[in-house]
Amino acid sequence: MNDGNEMPAIALGTWLGNSSFGRNPLNTHEVEHAVQWALNAGYRHIDTAWIYKVEDQVGRGLKGSQVKREDIFITTKLWNDRHARDAVVPALRESLQNLQLDYVDLYLVHWPCGQFLNGTYDTTDYLDTWRGMMEAKKLGLTKSIGLSNFNQEQIQRILDQGLEKPAALQVEINLNLQQPELLGYCQSQNIVLQ
Repeated sequence: MNDGNEMPAIALGTWLGNSSFGRNPLNTHEVEHAVQWALNAGYRHIDTAWIYKVEDQVGRGLKGSQVKREDIFITTKLWNDRHARDAVVPALRESLQNLQLDYVDLYLVHWPCGQFLNGTYDTTDYLDTWRGMMEAKKLGLTKSIGLSNFNQEQIQRILDQGLEKPAALQVEINLNLQQPELLGYCQSQNIVLQ
């Protein structure tokens, strides 16, 4: 990545990983077992997020594996109701507690706009959220910081302010949504597109 850190290209994603979520009884070990299986199979990158409600299972899976922490790359994401600059570090500390880790390798702003649980929108400018992300990195809580679901104009606005360049951008890309312009932009800016 543009900050000198390396990220494995293939990751185990944990979104909707707990297929029993909302059922009774809730299976609280599905993701834990998936993480252990993936690490045993050779995966070295695990992608999760606070909103997935499985960070605790990811943490147990990591603890139950034989792979050293420094050999595993962990990505998690800041949720929409934590966009205030002074809420970013506490949100990451909560994720770290859930994951049973001292740091993550990559922390992403999950969405460019904030929204509270009651459905109202947070008017925090994502530039302030990004400044909070930079503080989290400075504190050593994450090695790299990046974005998720941002577009080219939103990224350029961060760069135009002279703020730290995002190391990665995670967006949906598939055969039906190839996003060649965004891919070209990220390549020109040396931002890894996930």
